[in-house]
Amino acid sequence: MREGPLAELFRKTEAAQRAKDAPAEGEQPERPADTDELSPRARAALEATVEHVHDFGEVEEEEEQTAPRQSAPPAATKPRTPPKALQEPATAATEATASRAAARYFQTILEPAPRLHRVPPPKGTAYLAAIRVVGVGGAGLNALHRMIDAGIAQVDFIAVNTDMQALAVSDAPTKIHIGEGVTHGLGSGADPTVGRAAAEDAADQLRATLRGSDMVFVTAGEGGGTGTGAAPVVARIAREIGALTVGIVTTPFRFEGTRRRTAADRGVEELRAACDTVIVIPNDRLLDVLDRSTSMIDAFRIADDVLRQGVQGICDLITTPGLINLDFADVRTVMQDAGSALMGIGYATGPNRAQEAAERALGSPLIDGEIVSARGILLSIAGGDDLSLVEVNEAAEVVRATATDETNIIFGANVDPRLTGQVWVTVVATGLGGSRRRLTRPTFEGASSRGSDDELPAFLSS
Repeated sequence: MREGPLAELFRKTEAAQRAKDAPAEGEQPERPADTDELSPRARAALEATVEHVHDFGEVEEEEEQTAPRQSAPPAATKPRTPPKALQEPATAATEATASRAAARYFQTILEPAPRLHRVPPPKGTAYLAAIRVVGVGGAGLNALHRMIDAGIAQVDFIAVNTDMQALAVSDAPTKIHIGEGVTHGLGSGADPTVGRAAAEDAADQLRATLRGSDMVFVTAGEGGGTGTGAAPVVARIAREIGALTVGIVTTPFRFEGTRRRTAADRGVEELRAACDTVIVIPNDRLLDVLDRSTSMIDAFRIADDVLRQGVQGICDLITTPGLINLDFADVRTVMQDAGSALMGIGYATGPNRAQEAAERALGSPLIDGEIVSARGILLSIAGGDDLSLVEVNEAAEVVRATATDETNIIFGANVDPRLTGQVWVTVVATGLGGSRRRLTRPTFEGASSRGSDDELPAFLSS
């Protein structure tokens, strides 16, 4: 699409030119004057300006009138001959005269003036990055459904689960049932080792589905069986085929118990070893912004929606044209081999909406001031048709003032008519605590038994 101010200017110019060329209302178009309606004086003036070309009959008649009158010859006379002028051979003078006469009647046709026109697109179309979002486990599928409902453009959605019943009700266009020979269509029983074995069992199918991807989001809820155990396997396969792999996961609420939190922490470490970047959203920090009257169901829905907001904020930068465009290469610069990442989301309306939205994103409990140590920042600003470049600059300045001079900040601004009067700011801080670490696979032997603080692994107790 080439819609924009320039296209509108072209349309206005063309409409004005058409209105100028069209006859005024009630005005009759000009037509050649009829000589029968002219006065004798005007008719004589018109005839004087028109050069009459005689045909053969008129030339003969004219010569007969000018020739001396003679008595009528007898019936048997010489055959008629053409006029003298037509008998004489052509000379250089007559040829020059004929050329001048022909030039008057056969004017050189001038080429039309250049006009605006639509240039046909080249045979090769622009390359669009292949982005796929893989929801793993129950929480991953819930987040996937919210992304589908939000209508994220130019993204393929893939649902992966051991539970056949959960896959049956999924809206994802691509569904992969893993662990058919391991769980027989049931869930993993909250055991990450079962989830990992199920994913390894379907590794060939996962690899075939993800082949050709440029960027893969692996979203899951840590602490369960399928999400915790299978998500790292999916991420590893995605990186093996050369895709930029971003994990975006939630960790459990405190009320979900120590056992689940222990499994989640181990799962996050394994996912970090398999992904380029891992965005961790601690559900506990959401409690700081939720009202006391918020039900447990609504709290989980909000957690799922945060996953959706994070994926959509990044995808829109790549796929949606806007005031300031980014492409896949820009995003890869910030997120490749970036290690741990945090995300903050801000929203505001009113006169200072851009600045307030940026401040709220940075003050989000999901970031909690850790942006100072980030090596890279991905900044997404979204608003309606009324979003101005000045507002984009204000939001970017707020984020830039918080980071260091060495921080690589890449930002884009998108326009969505549905967001008129609003500004959304999404900040993804990457490279926290150094680059991605390649770790050995942690074990989950203690995950099936009741955990305690004494069973915490070394990387948590240090």
